[in-house]
Amino acid sequence: MEDFNINYDESQVPHYTLPDPLTFEDGRPVVDAAAWTTARRPELVALFEQTVYGRAPARPEMLVFEVIEEADDALEGHATRKQVAIRLGDGPQAAVLDLLIYLPHARSGPAPLFVGLNFMGNHTVTADPAVRLPSSWVRNIPDRGIEDHQATPAMRGSASSRWALTEILARGYGLATLYCGDIDPDFDDGFRNGVHALYERDDTAGDAWGTLSAWAWGLSRALDYFETDPAIDTARVAVLGHSRLGKTALWAGASDPRFALVISNDSGCGGAALSRRRFGETVRRINTVFPHWFCTNFKAYNDNEAALPVDQHELLALIAPRPLYVASAAEDLWADPRGEFLAAHAADPVYRLLGTPGLPADTWPEVDRPVWGSIGYHVRAGGHDVTAFDWAQYLAFADRHLG
Repeated sequence: MEDFNINYDESQVPHYTLPDPLTFEDGRPVVDAAAWTTARRPELVALFEQTVYGRAPARPEMLVFEVIEEADDALEGHATRKQVAIRLGDGPQAAVLDLLIYLPHARSGPAPLFVGLNFMGNHTVTADPAVRLPSSWVRNIPDRGIEDHQATPAMRGSASSRWALTEILARGYGLATLYCGDIDPDFDDGFRNGVHALYERDDTAGDAWGTLSAWAWGLSRALDYFETDPAIDTARVAVLGHSRLGKTALWAGASDPRFALVISNDSGCGGAALSRRRFGETVRRINTVFPHWFCTNFKAYNDNEAALPVDQHELLALIAPRPLYVASAAEDLWADPRGEFLAAHAADPVYRLLGTPGLPADTWPEVDRPVWGSIGYHVRAGGHDVTAFDWAQYLAFADRHLG
């Protein structure tokens, strides 16, 4: 097995200098909000496309929404359940994304909404027996009832602890989710399946889109559907994700400004953590073990992070002035919790340039002591997971910023 020399010692973090999000590539300073919005922000988006995530296509011309089910008596009568097939393309390579939505009955007017991808199928988010099983590939985990890469009823509700559905609905929010494998299965097959199969691919192009970019693109297609549904307040849609899907949520929020609030939970390398720190998972390790996640150009920065024209604080800055929450876990050193805070802190000047409070903390806060401005941050006790503590902060942060 390859030795990646993973570092967990803060004293061994190399000296680094972060690129300034408020300085253009040619060295000119960003002098005001207009210069950021019209010039520097597009420049940074293009740099992330070229060097990290790859270029995704625009909204497809062939995009059909089919409401498979709408049930007003879901979850013992507390919610409306909708299951929507998002059909992309035509012919044998057409893709279908199954979108699961719960909307609270206790609301007045269109509901604000949390949306995020799930790891193993919509049926894992809740034990609700009416939720459709995915027909696409799922990871083989025999000891948890998953065999032969097919979803089974045995997994119903297996990830429900990460979704706080009851609390979300009680606070007046809806919840929507898609299985990431419907968009693009999470393995390296040369991008011949999922939504990649809908488009001709130039394998020599170093900036061709990878799996994370495809997943983010799929979240935007869900938002396309929300814009057709009068029961959903599309001005108040929060996108969130955990781990690799937290990386996805950040890129979705950065590349699609229609998302009103962005939440990263333990997203680590390629997500909220600074690459230049080389703490926990590194660029070389993530590109080696998951070669399909990013564009090919990103591999040029294996053990060469200092040469990157961007770092992840600038990804967070692309979400400004919209509210952003970055969450870490004290025992999740693989995701570099300190590096996630430092990235949020380094994004603060952009938020302040745009007239928001930014992140009201200059030092890494104590465990379980959230800090909130337009950027929210906490490092909670425990490891790599989404917990009730995390959701309590996300709901309160959404209350503050989305109303």
